[in-house]
Amino acid sequence: MAWRDAKASKVRLLLFMASIILGIAAVVSIQLFSTNLKDNIQRQSKSLMGADFIIDSRQEPTVRAQSIIDSLQPDASEVKFVSMIAFPKNGGTKLVQVRGLEGGFPFYGSLDTEPSAVSGTYQESGGVLVDATLMLQFKVKPGDSIKIGELTLPIAGALKSIPGSSAFSSSVAPPVVVPYRFIEATQLLQFGSRKEYQYYYKVSDTVNLKQLQDQLEPQLDLENADLDTHTSTTNRLGQRYDNVGKFLNLAAFIALLLGCIGIASSVHIYIKEKLRAIAVLKCMGASRLQSFLIFLIQIAGIGIVGGLVGSLIGVGLQQLFPYLLKDFLPFTLVISITPAPILIGVFLGLFMSILFALLPLLRTWYVSPLDVLRVDEKASQEPTKIRLLVFGAILVFLYLFSFWLIKEPLYALAFVAGTVITFIILAGVALGFIKTVKRFFPKHWNFTARQSLLNLFRPNNQTVVLVVAIGLGTFLISTLYFTKDILLSKTEVGQTSENANIIVLDVQPPQLDSVAQTITANSLTVLNNIPLVTMRMHSINGTLVNELRQDTTRQIRGWVLNHEFRTTYRDELTESEEVVEGEWVSQINANDPIAISISDNLADDAKLSVGDPVVFNVQGVLMETTVGSIRKVDWAQMQLNFTIVFPAGVLEQAPQFNVLTTSVPDDASSAALQQNLVSNFPNVTIIDLRQVYTLVEDILDQVSWVINFMAFFSIITGIIVLIGSVRTSKYQRIKESVLLRTLGAKNSQILQISAFEYVFLGLLGSLVGIILALISSLCLALFVFKEPFIPSLVPFIVFLPGITLLVVAIGLSNIQSVLRSSPLEVLRRET
Repeated sequence: MAWRDAKASKVRLLLFMASIILGIAAVVSIQLFSTNLKDNIQRQSKSLMGADFIIDSRQEPTVRAQSIIDSLQPDASEVKFVSMIAFPKNGGTKLVQVRGLEGGFPFYGSLDTEPSAVSGTYQESGGVLVDATLMLQFKVKPGDSIKIGELTLPIAGALKSIPGSSAFSSSVAPPVVVPYRFIEATQLLQFGSRKEYQYYYKVSDTVNLKQLQDQLEPQLDLENADLDTHTSTTNRLGQRYDNVGKFLNLAAFIALLLGCIGIASSVHIYIKEKLRAIAVLKCMGASRLQSFLIFLIQIAGIGIVGGLVGSLIGVGLQQLFPYLLKDFLPFTLVISITPAPILIGVFLGLFMSILFALLPLLRTWYVSPLDVLRVDEKASQEPTKIRLLVFGAILVFLYLFSFWLIKEPLYALAFVAGTVITFIILAGVALGFIKTVKRFFPKHWNFTARQSLLNLFRPNNQTVVLVVAIGLGTFLISTLYFTKDILLSKTEVGQTSENANIIVLDVQPPQLDSVAQTITANSLTVLNNIPLVTMRMHSINGTLVNELRQDTTRQIRGWVLNHEFRTTYRDELTESEEVVEGEWVSQINANDPIAISISDNLADDAKLSVGDPVVFNVQGVLMETTVGSIRKVDWAQMQLNFTIVFPAGVLEQAPQFNVLTTSVPDDASSAALQQNLVSNFPNVTIIDLRQVYTLVEDILDQVSWVINFMAFFSIITGIIVLIGSVRTSKYQRIKESVLLRTLGAKNSQILQISAFEYVFLGLLGSLVGIILALISSLCLALFVFKEPFIPSLVPFIVFLPGITLLVVAIGLSNIQSVLRSSPLEVLRRET
């Protein structure tokens, strides 16, 4: 019986299936991608690091740290830093990451070079490996020379990849590998230079790396050094990509939830039409269980087939993610298909189809044979207890499923609660609209307008179902769109002609005047001359930093205790700063207490407030200070911002170096200035923000593409759900339209009646959905992203009329058979 009825209703059942296919496809593709990502990270953990474990230090290791490093007998060592290089062949200059290597690194994976043989011979031959893309950009080849600081070396070959580097990091500062023994001769490691020392180790599989890490890390921590194993590093890498997964999972959840809405609304209308047929079956002796199972088997079959089709689409779709995210992954992702996500997809299709169709399905259980004669739409209502039980099961499923995807219990609860509140508001608005139309019915309107309004509240009306389906779908789509705008607004990059776009770092005091003269000699202006003083915290609120490191109950973040702060001194605030607590002190006299200004994020992480004492170690000299003010800093602005700012009159005599900034109008001016500076002052580092702007914008375009893709994916799902919901209502309106035509109504009148009805439904549902999305997005911006929210007009200009027109178009297509054929022919065909 289920099979026979399904064949007669195959078009409607296919629409039910379409509602869930895309949702299942999104979930399966993202789950498969996440599984592949974790497996690849786990499988390639040693190759990603190139060793079993490393010890690294942001400064030259202390005597105690060096003794620990030497006792473990490192198999390779490295010093790396950012610097400028020059190509004497064509005068080109570039900011790169210089990596001075000695030993057999990497022990796992390989240096991919061209020619391949130089990866094992460059150290003995004294050549340099230069990033392959960089060589193409500056048109150099093996055998040409490269100038690094005061040293000129031959290029041994092109470096295609090295363990631990990603396409993103290589784009910012391409790697240049130099034999370690030449680093001192470059004379680039001067006072204030940012550098990192790393020592690589290869051990047997019998060594317990976690035990070694637990034993040595506290000792190294006291010496401002760290020990990282290949497993701990890959765990952090996996956590980093979890954030990408969470957004993708959220988008998949929205797509799946839209599918659930489509099932619930479509099956509600579908079963309502079948109630009279079920009553006839019961008159003929069918039991409650038989009539219930007929439609349960149909819905279960749809769920299984839809889940299987969605899973297969998901398997194909997940092939896109490695391509979309290739620039963010430090390895090549190998795709493999596992059965678990596919089985989950089939189970989800079955389970969610039955669960969200259960409420209308239960109505078949309570149909009475007398309903053959009744016309009251409330004749066969399920008990309130049963209804509440089903609603409870749906809420539990939504929470558990969202928690499984998002992995955050509070966010999952908030998302489900927001959806439920939206559902209640939409249902309340629909019921309120029905009552309002009833009470203030415009009796003086013409026949077609009155008839369309009557359709909104007469028996068998679809107002509540369609308003909820349209409104909830619009709400989820608009919320995703507004959230996408918030995410992308956080990553906007802008520049003006008044802003500095060239930053010259590591200028030593004897070079200061000469560097400034070089800038002015190129017809440019020195916009900023910023002094930098390096220091570390010695004590916080009277407690020594060394004691805080050993305190396992501390609330102060670890980075504060180990960080080497680069501070400055000045007598005024910049445009990116705003004092939020305390008072800004611009200058102090000798012997006055030193009141410093700290950023709000440092205040939070160091648990500092205005008036708290902090003692700094300034290159061996202890300096007592107090927190005078706390600043809110806009770190998104591409300019030099500082966590700690001293007033003028304190650090002028401390060991320091300077940063100069200028603005260049074009590429030619930038290239000429960089060539002059690098040739005369090899130790300085030049950052061309114009290149950084271009790079960041390219990366953000890719991020935007991913976000827009997932938003578009959910929008397509929402459109399919709307088509399914409205299309299913076709079978309710055909009989009424046939009766109107039999009574003499013209085709134009029937079209107007249907058009007005669907305009009311589309406008009401989509408008309320967009308004609710606006409110929820404002809450997300203020409380989650902590960003100002400027709503886009796209949902109002595009979604509101677009969804309304879509609803009207589908609604009018429902009655085309009535308009093209005779009433008797239509009734026979539909029967």
